Amino acid sequence: MSCPYKFGYVALLIAEFYSDASILFTAQTDYAPYFYDNGPNSNNGNMALLNLSEDTPKGTQIYVLNGTDPEGQPVKYGMTFEPGSKEYFRVHPKSGAVTLIEELDREAQDEIEVFVSISDGLNKVTEKVSVFVMDANDERPQFQNMPSIVDVPENTTSGNSIYKVQAVDRDTGSGGSVTYFLQSSEPSTKFAIDHHSGVLRIKPGETLDYEKSRTHFITVVAKDGGGIYKGKHQVMSSSATLTINVIDTQDTPPVFVGTPYFGYVYEVSSPVSIHHNTTSMHLFCTSFDGWKGISIPHHWSKCSQYIYSGADGVFAINKTSGCIILKVYPADLRREVYNIKVKVSPEAKRLDFAVTTVTIRVVDLNNHPPTFFGENGPQNVFELTMYEHPPEGEFLRGLKITVNDSDQGSNAKFHLRLVGPGRMLRVVPQTVLNEAQVTVLVEDSAAMDFEKSQFLTFKLLAVEIDTPERFSATADIIIHLLDTNDNAPKFSSDFYIARIPENSPGGSSVVSVTATDPDSGLWGVVKYSIYGSGADLFLIQPDSGIIYTQPWASLDAEVKSKYNFYVKAEDTDGKYSLAEVFVTIMDLNDHSPAFNENSLEKTMVIGAPVKIEAIDEDAEEPNNVIEYSIMKSDPDDIFNIDADTGEIKLKPYIKSMDIVQNITNHKDCTWSVVVQAKDRGSPSFSTTTVVKIDITEATQLKGPLTSFLMKSRENPLQLLGLISGVIIIMVLVTVFISTIIYMRNVKSNKILPSRRIIKRKRKPRRQDDFQQPFREEHYGGKFRNEDLESPSADNINFNNNVKVCSHRVPPSPPNVPVMPPPLPTHYRHGERGWTVPTVSASVASKTKKRSHRGKDNPVNTALVSELKLRLEQKNMANRY
Repeated sequence: MSCPYKFGYVALLIAEFYSDASILFTAQTDYAPYFYDNGPNSNNGNMALLNLSEDTPKGTQIYVLNGTDPEGQPVKYGMTFEPGSKEYFRVHPKSGAVTLIEELDREAQDEIEVFVSISDGLNKVTEKVSVFVMDANDERPQFQNMPSIVDVPENTTSGNSIYKVQAVDRDTGSGGSVTYFLQSSEPSTKFAIDHHSGVLRIKPGETLDYEKSRTHFITVVAKDGGGIYKGKHQVMSSSATLTINVIDTQDTPPVFVGTPYFGYVYEVSSPVSIHHNTTSMHLFCTSFDGWKGISIPHHWSKCSQYIYSGADGVFAINKTSGCIILKVYPADLRREVYNIKVKVSPEAKRLDFAVTTVTIRVVDLNNHPPTFFGENGPQNVFELTMYEHPPEGEFLRGLKITVNDSDQGSNAKFHLRLVGPGRMLRVVPQTVLNEAQVTVLVEDSAAMDFEKSQFLTFKLLAVEIDTPERFSATADIIIHLLDTNDNAPKFSSDFYIARIPENSPGGSSVVSVTATDPDSGLWGVVKYSIYGSGADLFLIQPDSGIIYTQPWASLDAEVKSKYNFYVKAEDTDGKYSLAEVFVTIMDLNDHSPAFNENSLEKTMVIGAPVKIEAIDEDAEEPNNVIEYSIMKSDPDDIFNIDADTGEIKLKPYIKSMDIVQNITNHKDCTWSVVVQAKDRGSPSFSTTTVVKIDITEATQLKGPLTSFLMKSRENPLQLLGLISGVIIIMVLVTVFISTIIYMRNVKSNKILPSRRIIKRKRKPRRQDDFQQPFREEHYGGKFRNEDLESPSADNINFNNNVKVCSHRVPPSPPNVPVMPPPLPTHYRHGERGWTVPTVSASVASKTKKRSHRGKDNPVNTALVSELKLRLEQKNMANRY
């Protein structure tokens, strides 16, 4: 066999061997399980490149490991970390659920390396994956160079940079950007800060002035750009205080303070030692820069003072201290008043100077001004701490002040006066001789308010009364007020008005109320609550004052559209105030119009309308305002409809059944009309219905009146005119009849002349016995009724009051004394005639005569009536 063939054979044997080995190996191999790689945006797989926010709560399931085994064997999952590193996650071996077990902090560690494994029991596969911790806005800006104190010369030019504030926020993105703001306690700050660089400058147009304000306190606020933290957007900030000290520069000429100056030398005083230069008085010199000779002695090195006239060689001045000294004994003084000119100028600027006049008077005795004393000796500042609003009339117990003037007599008499804000306090006594205990009384308690001012400063003045020097002394009283709970929370408004749509879900925000309490500390904390008959559907956040609907509340404007209740703001001490909340439920168009089923079949008389009606249950306009329209009419459209009222009428040209029958061949004259009712809401809802209308004609009446009324249907004014005419005629007839009746009554009641009175000659009177006028034996016989005459008188008024006697009358009573003859006057209507028989039984005249009165005698009653009648007749005769 040749070589090529040998090599080919060997290669064939080798290939067969490997082929058999491969088949054997394939039959016995178990493949390893593996993870699914679903990418970084999936929540299951091998956890590679997982992004996890640092504000994820501990215990949250953050991922699910997911893999498989090629042979379908069950798999288990595992998780390990680098030795010594913190374990942040835990995995469930069967489900693969990965849980966060430690808090994350991106600023401490922004990448976590994890070894995840999957095993089918025989094979185990481990992968190293990285979990990236994403940033949340949980860090505040931190100042690098604050708080700090800066010295700035008062002559610094406006606009110049005086400081650069630096703050760092370790968050990333917008949460790591820092902007700067100023929060100044002063009314108008002189400084401005660049919001981005933090450079603090003096505002353009502003200057610093040491004499007005030596120190400025500025609060700098650093805010980040905001970011998401635990699902909510929040902005975090920090603040720090920058103290700016204004450095004085010599920029104004000196000025004397407290001018004019007066000095006194008492001639009885002890001699002044020339060698020791004993001080007689001090001058106070200052500039607008604020340096003072006596209170800040070292500043006097900047000023030179000297006397240039009026001293006469007996006075000298210390050029640096401003002290004027007496060089001779007081007894050697030859003048009573010395006017000394003193000049002062700064050493740096000789051209800037000031001149003042010092008047020194040589007097006797009064050489002690009033002096205030405390517990430990002379004192000019008294401090007290007390609660605000003390009772009026109470004295301030913490102040122990004594005032004294060592002089005698009138030189020791002085006034006390308290000067300060308002009239809060009053001092007693007001006039003192030599010495007194000073008492300060509360006069206006309401003005002593911690919320207005936390400390009060008063000046206590003692000024001599009867001395030419008017020596005085001052003392400062500083009162530090402590806060009390004297204010109730106050709402920003007495009432709140809110509107919320109906069908709003439970827990919807309604309105936010705000109340503030100016008290400090816990007394200024406000809690909110609501109550009232209308508060059942609402609740309020106790801290924020935001009012919500109850989670279960269902608002329906058709059921109730107005609610009102009270909200209460209360502090921790129980003081509260109330505000009323008015809530209006806004109606939504959630109901369709509905037709009245009773109005869908109508009978129409020609000339008269029929009306259909639909109701919309919405609560407000325009949601419940309905418009009517005819969509279709069968067989023909012969109707018009009022869009507002729903009245259906025949078209104007249809005035009889003949026209209707000419329009259609239907004998029953019944129309089917499709009517639509549509509301005006948004969106608009509509409903259609079919109205059956049976057309008929009214029953014809006969007669001219019926004809006239039928014609009047077309002209209603004609019918109205007829009715008005009938009413006017009836009124005229009534007035005429009433006038006739009135005239007749007036005529019947008129008093006519008494023509029926018959005058007769008087007969001689007889002596009658009125004791027993009717005894028969007294007259010697019976009464006689012979020759009885009844004068006839016409019954003029036909009232039947006069009767004519045609028969014999019974015996009359005896005659009464004769009355005087009647006056010729008118006869009164209704007058009745009467007769009285005489004793001799003769018939007397009917002329009225006076009779003796008796209580039970009818004759007496008639006489009284007759007398009244005569008087009335006499009065009438006098008129005519």
